[in-house]
Amino acid sequence: MLKKVIISSLIGISISGAVLAYIAYNAFFGINTPAKIGQQHLSIEPELSIEGLADLLVQDSFIINKKTFLLTARTMKYGSSIRAGKFSLKGKSSNVDIIRHLRTGEQATVNLVINNARTLDDLSGKLAKFVVADSVDFRNQFVLTETQEILETNAENIMSYFIPNTYEVYWIESPKDIIERMKKEHLRFWSTNNRLEKAKLMEMTQEEIYTLASIIEKETNQDSEKPKMAGALLNRLRIGMPLQADPTVVFATGDFTTKRVLNKHLEYDSPYNTYMYRGLPPGPIAMASIASIDAILNADNHKYLYYCAKGDGSGLHNFATNLSSHNRNSRIYAQNLRKRGKR
Repeated sequence: MLKKVIISSLIGISISGAVLAYIAYNAFFGINTPAKIGQQHLSIEPELSIEGLADLLVQDSFIINKKTFLLTARTMKYGSSIRAGKFSLKGKSSNVDIIRHLRTGEQATVNLVINNARTLDDLSGKLAKFVVADSVDFRNQFVLTETQEILETNAENIMSYFIPNTYEVYWIESPKDIIERMKKEHLRFWSTNNRLEKAKLMEMTQEEIYTLASIIEKETNQDSEKPKMAGALLNRLRIGMPLQADPTVVFATGDFTTKRVLNKHLEYDSPYNTYMYRGLPPGPIAMASIASIDAILNADNHKYLYYCAKGDGSGLHNFATNLSSHNRNSRIYAQNLRKRGKR
């Protein structure tokens, strides 16, 4: 009888052990992600706890069972220093698979889209949409002397190192990392299509060309006429004539909502006011597109000094070589606006 009891007990223990072993194995190596994951990327911010990570995984439907994930994490001694970043997770993965990937796997990249910024504050907000750093982090980095040293430029020309484009970066990259990347992209941009050689022939620095291009950027959105407009502005610079570009006055005053430049704007004393001061402003008044930069480098050779919007809704301008012709173009502009009910 005792023998039967002992045998039964041993069988029970064996079965219990097998069951426990199966449960443990399933917790570690069983599938703990949905077959199809809705979000492809998990974003882990710095200093996230293991509990916080588990909650995030459940909240964003990356894992099914939080308890088995935490059990596996403790067993694998994962959680004391969780790597921040953006990670791609696959469906039908085990807890072990997930933890191994988060610990040593390759991070996913994000597309950093850079365009249409007027000021560094504006740029800071746009950059913060793509990476973990917030706009304050970027703004603080922009005002550091270290940033000017990295870019080898002054505070007024930091914007000239941002060439509008889409760049692959890691979500966890810091503002300093992004700035160093922009310097490399800036050098790559200027070393292609003979841009450096063209700038030397024009006897202008890259910053000066970018600054003039930023004026073109805000004067017209028609790429087809940018080389012609660039030629007019360069003609003004050559003869020492003020650029008298309305967008520089708008930048000087910071009144970006204004639709018309008035006398009060023209009288605003600022080195960026090209009605008041001859030559180029101290730095860019906006981010310049590649089309605008190349328009300066490949400007049309002509004798035009003036340009005035047509006012016909085309977005194009009429050009003139003298003031009387320019005044006639101004009257045409006003007439076209009245015909369209805009004035």
